[in-house]
Amino acid sequence: MIVMSIAGVDPSAGAGVFADLKTFQAIGVYGTGIVTSLTAQNPYKFFSTLPIGPEYIEEEIDSVLDAYEVEFIKTGMLYSPEIIRLVSKKIKQYHLKAVVDPVMVATSGGDLTKEDLASAMNKHLLPNSILTTPNITEAEKLTGFEIKNEDDAIKASKEIKCNSIITGGHLDGINTINIDGEITIQKQELIKTDNLHGTGCNLSSAIVAYLAKNNDLKTSILKSLNYVYEGIKNGNYGTLIAKI
Repeated sequence: MIVMSIAGVDPSAGAGVFADLKTFQAIGVYGTGIVTSLTAQNPYKFFSTLPIGPEYIEEEIDSVLDAYEVEFIKTGMLYSPEIIRLVSKKIKQYHLKAVVDPVMVATSGGDLTKEDLASAMNKHLLPNSILTTPNITEAEKLTGFEIKNEDDAIKASKEIKCNSIITGGHLDGINTINIDGEITIQKQELIKTDNLHGTGCNLSSAIVAYLAKNNDLKTSILKSLNYVYEGIKNGNYGTLIAKI
């Protein structure tokens, strides 16, 4: 079972491609990593971004898929509309099943992107993807809706251009799952902690790993929510050789 992450590099390894690869390994699948940009950051502060050119990203993707059969991928930081269009093209070319983490801002507060990416994601990426995993802020950018409560999240989920889970870390732990129009609310206890760097990356990569292990989409989401919860509680995703 071989999967792929297309995302940026966080040198502290708490987010981005490095975190995705650790999650893939913990859950028991082989991960490959396509780098879209370099960043200088740590869990507490964002410094800068150095993007990779779209032509080189395309060569990275082609080189991996020349050697390996990959069905499920995740996308993270894509930085620019040009990179979004490229990744969308590759999803169609290789018939990939993509889980999109619509990364726009780092947990530490830094703007990771060249410009607002919501319109490019809505036009090119999400219609060619099987799931997106926005937090409240990202869901607001994708839909133009202000989300203050569960009803708002449900309304927003119906406007997102593919299946979605709007994560509830900033909504009293209420995770809003919309699969083919069927809404599931999965509420989790919130844990008071500073250990939140990369949680979105870990959620989307865990979903991909569970999908590759022949779980359906809803089961993969629920298992991944549990995986991330345990990672936050224990403070170390690297110790989670998944038993779930």
